[in-house]
Amino acid sequence: MRPADSVLPARLVSLDVFRGLTVMAMVVVNNPGDWGHIYPPFEHAEWNGCTPTDLVFPFFLFIVGVSLAYALAGAKSSCAPWGPVLGRVARRAAILFALGVLTSLYPHFDFGTVRLMGVLQRIALVYLACSCIYLKTSWRTQAIILLGIVIGYAALMQLVPVPGIGPANLEPATNLGAWLDRTLLTEPHLWAQSRTWDPEGLLGTLPALATGLLGALAGQWLRWSGPAPFGKTAGLSIAAVAATTGGLLWETWFPLNKALWTSSYVLFTGGLALGLLAALYWLCDVRRYRRVAPALAFGVNAIAVFFFSAILSRTFALLRLPGPAGQPVGLKEWLYGWGIALWFSDPRAASLAGAVVCLLIWLGVLSLLRRQNWVWKV
Repeated sequence: MRPADSVLPARLVSLDVFRGLTVMAMVVVNNPGDWGHIYPPFEHAEWNGCTPTDLVFPFFLFIVGVSLAYALAGAKSSCAPWGPVLGRVARRAAILFALGVLTSLYPHFDFGTVRLMGVLQRIALVYLACSCIYLKTSWRTQAIILLGIVIGYAALMQLVPVPGIGPANLEPATNLGAWLDRTLLTEPHLWAQSRTWDPEGLLGTLPALATGLLGALAGQWLRWSGPAPFGKTAGLSIAAVAATTGGLLWETWFPLNKALWTSSYVLFTGGLALGLLAALYWLCDVRRYRRVAPALAFGVNAIAVFFFSAILSRTFALLRLPGPAGQPVGLKEWLYGWGIALWFSDPRAASLAGAVVCLLIWLGVLSLLRRQNWVWKV
């Protein structure tokens, strides 16, 4: 990929569609009717490996990178002071981080055990770092930084001994990243399901930054006025094949792993994101296919969907009602048990149907908001 200074200001419909499809996938995998009965593709890999569900988060960070290459292009090319721009970037990152912490606090607001890191927190940090790097460096320097991150992170995780534990390793609670999280964040503030490591921990945010930078490079390539649309699509496709292949080859030494955000995972998921962006760019921006209203409805309010999905889910859990088996359950489980599960003989099919119903409810709400031109700007 070879971005240049001469750019085209057009908005990418394909990027909004990509974001919307990613958020739609997130809603489905985060809201099954029954967490005990899920089809394998809708579950995360237990440790090493990569399922379709494991693509959602890296796709979103990739999209963050593409988006900032469009949103900040004017500021980068102008001669105006960058202080106000960096101030706005820092403010947005702080709000995203605060929303993530608020999600962890709600509804009990136990500050002694609140999880400090999380999905929104990682998005905030990646957005902040990617924006600063994009504004201050050329695309060549960004590519070098990306390469340095994936190589350096692999060296850290596979060569540096873990203090108090022993040789470098990639196990959940004893790897270098887990040690760093326990040391700096302390165990009460880690992921509640383990308290010994965090899947969105500090060290793993470094390779997540590489995912965002890959998106920023893709965005600059698409903004470049040099190649024709076919050339842009071909360039993205070639980069997609190269990155995906590189990730699969690297997996032999550094396994695909979302929780560790391994370097092979960065390349593999980044390659798939490049390929999907190429396909959507050709379909939506070149061929001008416009029957994408559902995806656009989700794409313009992505953060709102993530934040309010979590808040509503926890609010519903506070409202206890008698379930089909007589035991008290939360409102969501009550609606699922009485309104959906009874219609299916296969519990996994029923669970998927519950997720689809949740998706359709969100689609109705977001479509109404889109008609009103309402966008939640963070």
